[in-house]
Amino acid sequence: MRLIRHGEKGFDRKLAEFCRGAAVPARLAGSVASILEDVRRRGDRAVATCAAKFDGARLRPSEFRVSREELAAAARRISADDRKAILAARAEIEAFNRRGLPRGWQMRNQHGAWVGERFDPIRRVGLYVPGGEVPLVSTVLMTAVLARLAGCPEIAAFTPAKAGGRIAPGLLAALHFSGVREVYRIGGVQAIGAMAFGTGTIPAVDKIFGPGNAYVCEAKRQVFGIVGIDSLPGPSEVMVIADASARADWAAADLMAQAEHGSGREKIYLVSTSARVIAAIVGEIEAQLGSAARAERIRRVLKDGFLAVQADSIGQMAEVANYVAPEHLELMVKSSSAIALARRITTAGAIMIGHETPTVLGDFAAGPSHVLPTGRAGRYFGGLRVADFLRRTSLIRYDRSSLRRAAPTIAAFSAMERLDAHGRSAELRLRG
Repeated sequence: MRLIRHGEKGFDRKLAEFCRGAAVPARLAGSVASILEDVRRRGDRAVATCAAKFDGARLRPSEFRVSREELAAAARRISADDRKAILAARAEIEAFNRRGLPRGWQMRNQHGAWVGERFDPIRRVGLYVPGGEVPLVSTVLMTAVLARLAGCPEIAAFTPAKAGGRIAPGLLAALHFSGVREVYRIGGVQAIGAMAFGTGTIPAVDKIFGPGNAYVCEAKRQVFGIVGIDSLPGPSEVMVIADASARADWAAADLMAQAEHGSGREKIYLVSTSARVIAAIVGEIEAQLGSAARAERIRRVLKDGFLAVQADSIGQMAEVANYVAPEHLELMVKSSSAIALARRITTAGAIMIGHETPTVLGDFAAGPSHVLPTGRAGRYFGGLRVADFLRRTSLIRYDRSSLRRAAPTIAAFSAMERLDAHGRSAELRLRG
């Protein structure tokens, strides 16, 4: 753990350096570019080569797609408790995101013309769901439910398979219960390439959604413009702001919960005005590590990715949070301060308010999508929402009378910008 104190010499620089972390290594970016180019050129053959090399899944192109029977069988095979949990989470996600569905509208502007907006679902979307060692069943729901609500006609999901093409049953069951029927047992950079360029067996998509590791995020960055992307949600981040009312064991558990993803690139922040609170939480982390199933991975994250910040006031803690723009932010402070503090923080992906609101609620059950901005992208991106699966079209309808009212403005701008043909296109209509 590193500890810095607000106001100490070089504080801003130290915070910035920690947040920035390591840039994407040139070797990683080059490897991603090479795989993408191979998929673009060789299609299915390149995808199959990568699946065998990186995931140990030896697949023929005819085996890339998961059959509907396999999806249905997985839904039958999972336990009753798991089925209940998936359906309960799906209901909360639907209820929350239904409120965010944008509606088209029309109005008459000052010229007397009709103007408005229309929202249409993106025709074909690709969902990336991390699988492998940690099959993110919840990510299926956090993406697919939104795509279904938006009415996207084609939803294709991609997730890595293990040897023999195996995928965790819970993940397949979640896809089945989310109504996704086009599923590919392909992950990694090769999945992003297949979504972007298309192959003989996999049609290209229009936009890619979902989180991933450093390679997947870099692949999404490199294909942006060929297809759309939601954002670059990378390795997990959490910030806990704790005052004297916080329980050290709860705070420690919440920090460890995000560290256990274990890629080594996660960012864990603890902010408090009290050195005693910080010490108590760090002590609890050490105590809980002894019984953690993924202790070694957590230790690796904590070694390089854990920063504690000691501030002097609530205002300074809010300032730190707004700079970091954490993916998940927990306000483990007394109830009289929590709401006011939440209002001062405007860059977090999701804010968990109060001691009984751990990040895991956002991860699995509360309703908002857990696909959230990381790496300070919360300064300009929000978390995934149903509107991201829709595209907006402006609508404009004039008649001669309303065009005549707009003509002076058109003429003035045409003259200022020296674009005579622009002005002429309106003048001709008014002459006739």
